Amino acid sequence: MTTTIRGISSMASRTLLADLVEAFSKRSGVPVSFVSVGGVDAARRIDEGERFDLAVLDSKAIDKLIANGKLDGSGKADLFRSDVGVAVRVGAGQPNIATAEALRSAVLGADRIGYSTGPSGVELMALFEHWGIAAEVKGRLVQASPGVPVGTLLVSGAATLGFQQMSEMIGIQGIQLIGPMPPEARITTVFSAAPLAGGQQPAAVGDLIRFLASADATDAKRRHGMAAV
Repeated sequence: MTTTIRGISSMASRTLLADLVEAFSKRSGVPVSFVSVGGVDAARRIDEGERFDLAVLDSKAIDKLIANGKLDGSGKADLFRSDVGVAVRVGAGQPNIATAEALRSAVLGADRIGYSTGPSGVELMALFEHWGIAAEVKGRLVQASPGVPVGTLLVSGAATLGFQQMSEMIGIQGIQLIGPMPPEARITTVFSAAPLAGGQQPAAVGDLIRFLASADATDAKRRHGMAAV
């Protein structure tokens, strides 16, 4: 008898996975439970030996855990991609982000810039370096703690301009999601799944990963601000 499949994911895919595992369980009869935390914490917990059946994280983190022997690379599948969005608090002026130059100006004009840990935050800092504004904005950067939505920084006033995966912005009351970053400055993260190396129920976990990557999951991905790979 198949026991509950236990997974761990970053917060970016929390609500999407809740919908998808419910559909999978109804179809298969196999119960699934996911723990969603900050991506950095999720990778650390797996690396330290905490037992899960699979992980859903950004592809680079998955690859690193495979290289460390923690996850089984033969079962890896890319699931979806997520763009970083730009948001402000409701009622605040909406900056122009239509072009990279406009977004750069919006960043320079922001009092406090909220951003997240994980791959999107790293890429945002690299973009600021590329634009030559990293030193100028350093004192105005506010990084959300792992697992904390940047949108909450906007609501509280701790940040006036926020950057995070759009999936983590959708549904937060009190913020206005302006949209994704412009094409020439867009930050996109691919999220993947892989089973635990030496896992106890590889067949059931493989079925789940195939479902998460299948066309049957496409509509749910769109609803949650993501796209199929």
